[in-house]
Order: sequence, then structure tokens, then C-alpha cells
Amino acid sequence: MTDVGIIGMGTYFPTAIQTAADLVEATGIPEAVLRDKMGIRQRHIAGDDDSVTAMASRASVEAIQSAGITPEQIKLVISHGSEFKDHLVWNAAAKIQANVGAVNAYSFEMYALCAGAPIAMNMAKSMMLGDSSLDTVLLAAGSRENDLINLKNARSRFMFNFGAGGGAMLLQRGATKNLILGASAITDGTLSETVIVTREPEAVVGIADDGIGDLRGRLDVQNGDYMAERLGGSSLGNFQRVITEAVEKSGAKLADVKFLGITHMKRSFYLEILQSVGLTAEQSVYLEDHGHVQSVDQVLAIQLGLAQGKIHPGDLIVLAGAGTGYTWSAVAVRWG
Repeated sequence: MTDVGIIGMGTYFPTAIQTAADLVEATGIPEAVLRDKMGIRQRHIAGDDDSVTAMASRASVEAIQSAGITPEQIKLVISHGSEFKDHLVWNAAAKIQANVGAVNAYSFEMYALCAGAPIAMNMAKSMMLGDSSLDTVLLAAGSRENDLINLKNARSRFMFNFGAGGGAMLLQRGATKNLILGASAITDGTLSETVIVTREPEAVVGIADDGIGDLRGRLDVQNGDYMAERLGGSSLGNFQRVITEAVEKSGAKLADVKFLGITHMKRSFYLEILQSVGLTAEQSVYLEDHGHVQSVDQVLAIQLGLAQGKIHPGDLIVLAGAGTGYTWSAVAVRWG
């Protein structure tokens, strides 16, 4: 059977950084709580030239270089990054394709918020196995959704960890390493409208001009009590479900997993998820120096896991995420 594997990766993060101490005045939250409980040691903040497509393109160039291929070999570009991008109602993937010089490709976007990376990997694999012309595919993501967070709005507190950056993977059919295996996802549609951009007074409190280009308003939580109750009762179980299903679809068991790369979240829940699937903090990385960069988190987790010696050849690793909407996703990869 033909396999699909990761042959190149890249990330890009803006140079500007905000630390936990920098966020104290705006949020009214003590530094120790921001750092230790919410897991925000620091986060990167986009500059004027760090558009979503610019950051995704810089990461893509790094991925192309690491793969040792030319842009002309890419047959498809999929953007799975932020819906808050350079322009409204616009195909960001086409701009990324043009930026990297993938002249023989076509391009489109798929959007699953912060659950996007595992779903994009599984979707691209399926397309590549079904179409023999798609031998090399670029997955790219960029996010600066921290722009949409009003730090004075306590209802959006769980999104204060948002940071900016870009990430990319190159997939190849017929690869012999870093093979993409099983995947799983589940959506709870009852939470579909709990996080949206609004112009309600609480969402824009303290902001003189609530417009960002053509966009008006800020991300806000609707029916927060229901959201907290529903997620409190289901999120851990849904993470366990998609991780377990991805592993089982790979013909393996949870005990075989050596590393988990997962979306940034508050530290206590991160540790609870690890424990629930039989892993320890030494078998994962906590993204406290970057914050939550939407569906960039997973490729960043692989890079950090490799740099810290936590991923080894032959390891079964799992990448997992969750995004408002509310979707949980996971994909298994046999590394090396």
C-alpha cells in the first residue's frame, strides 16, 4: 500500500514578544496566574508585515527547504489557518501558493479552527491516495487571532493565550518516513455559536476604535454558563476519544504512544489529558513560550519535541487539537 508521510516542516514567529508581566495591567490578572495557571510565559505578537499569509508563507519556505524540493514540485496548497486573514471573504491559500512559487499547484482553504491541523493532514492524505497526480502537498497555516481578543473582556479570558505565527508541512505520497496513519474527529454542534465576533459592549469595552480593517468587533463568548458546563463535562472525554480512535485506526494501542503534541491550553487541563491517555509531561511539550497559535501548534510541537529529544525514530506520536465550534481532532504519525 502507498503511504503518505511528512517530508518537511517549517515555522515562523514574529520577533515582538509579550510576557506574562506585560499582560498584567491590561488583564488585571496577577503575573503568577497568567504564567503558572494559564500557561502564558510569553507569546509572539504580529507586526505590520506579519499578515496571516505572510507568516504562513515564511513557514512554507522553511518547510520546502527542509524537504529539499523545489516549489514547482508542489501540486496542491491547502491553507488550514485562521479565518481572520489579510482580507475578508478571500482564498488565502492562493496567496500562499503565489508567495512560495508553487506554479504547478492549485489551492484552497479548509477551516476547522484550532482543530484544523489533524483534519487537514487526514484530508490531504486521503486526496493524495485517491489522485495519483497529487504526489506533493503543502499544508500551511498562519494566525494572529490575538488581534481579536480584548484583554479587558473577562468573558474571553480563556483566549488570552492566543499568539501569532505560521506553520507548514510538506506531505509526499510514497514517503518512507514520518508516515501519517489513523485520524479521528468529533464535533459538538450545540457549542457552534458560543464563541463569535460581536460588537456587544462587553466585547469592545475600553477600545476606542473597534475596527480592524474591514472587520468590526472582537471575539466574545455567548452563553458562557452553558459553554463552561458542556465543556467541563465533555472535553476530556472527547480528547480521549479522538486520541484513542486515531491510535486504534493505526493498528496500535494507547500504550504504544510515545509523544503527544497538543493545542496549548491551561496547564492543569493539559496535564489531565496526558494522564488520561497514560502519558507524562516528559512525553509532550507545553507551548508556554508561544501560547496558542491555532493550528500551528501541532507542527511547532513536533519541532520542539525533536529539539528536546522527546521524539525518536520509530516512535508513534499523536497530534491533537480542539477548536471552538466545537471540534476535537487527532492524527497518529509513525515518526522516522
